[in-house]
Amino acid sequence: MSQSQTLAIDAMGGDFGPDVTVAAAAAALKQKPGLCFIFTGDKSRIDKVLETHSALKDVSDVVHTSKMIGSHEKASAALRNSKDSSMRLAIELVKDGKAQSVVSAGNTGALMAISKIVLKTLPGITRPAIASIFPTVKGKTVMLDLGANLTCDAEVLTQFAVLGAVYARVVMGIDTPSVGLLNVGTEEQKGHEEVREAAAILSAVNFPGRYHGFIEGNDIALGTVNVVVTDGYTGNVALKTAEGVGKMTSQFMRDAFKSSPFAMLGFLLASGAMARLKKRVDPRTYNGGMFLGLGGVCVKSHGGSDEVATMHAILTAANLVENGFNQRVCVEIEQLMNQESFISAAVMS
Repeated sequence: MSQSQTLAIDAMGGDFGPDVTVAAAAAALKQKPGLCFIFTGDKSRIDKVLETHSALKDVSDVVHTSKMIGSHEKASAALRNSKDSSMRLAIELVKDGKAQSVVSAGNTGALMAISKIVLKTLPGITRPAIASIFPTVKGKTVMLDLGANLTCDAEVLTQFAVLGAVYARVVMGIDTPSVGLLNVGTEEQKGHEEVREAAAILSAVNFPGRYHGFIEGNDIALGTVNVVVTDGYTGNVALKTAEGVGKMTSQFMRDAFKSSPFAMLGFLLASGAMARLKKRVDPRTYNGGMFLGLGGVCVKSHGGSDEVATMHAILTAANLVENGFNQRVCVEIEQLMNQESFISAAVMS
């Protein structure tokens, strides 16, 4: 039976290696039976886990290597020493057309550095961005950049707006996604020069979304816009802050329900609602940092991810390919750059 797409999996990435990555692929296969996989890494360890997943074994190949990139290795050193590593081999499978996407839970800096060298960027894209989905009051919001680029000029921020808007359209199914620039205030004069210049460009051009204007940090969780655009420095701080607040809130709730017998009774009475809340904000559901703007689909899974979280990262990569994300970005970027209003606004900025 023909397979719809092939994913390259860096089986050695993350804290748990093949025990999680292979099992997660098996879970993803149940969700999308049309997938097939190429695992890179220690063949003996990978085959051992594959033996327990017969359906997955039938649609999988293994590329052996004993070399892997350490989780704490500097990106520059990892790049120099990446030859024949499980991460690089997985990325090269995409470059060579043997796979349509790559998923790794390995070193983030190394994954981005190697991907940029091997896959390069899409035409018209200056820098790739790390994007992820956030749960909000109104549903879901995609936010980028989350750490790939500490500083960004106006044109790069505009490209991020296109990347985020295309994702919201083709994957999230939002016809005209609203796009906001993260800032220290909503007034036009607020923020540093690059953000104000990006605002001027987005206000003047046609792109696959609707420019909302400036938003503030609290707007992220409120779901004020479908796409949040910012530089990697601010985006990463916002991401880590949200993660910390989530863990703190979870701990506070556990402490509160353990504080007295009546509180424990209240928890039992509200167990159904609590289960729905836990499912709605479960971080495993939102696992998978997408490296948007590369010449191939690349998704980063959290290093400590379990089988469920890694499965969602794999499904994220599969969805990007299935929806033709990169092809659509190329079309939209070309249309943007050919607009007189974009050229004029870029020159004025």
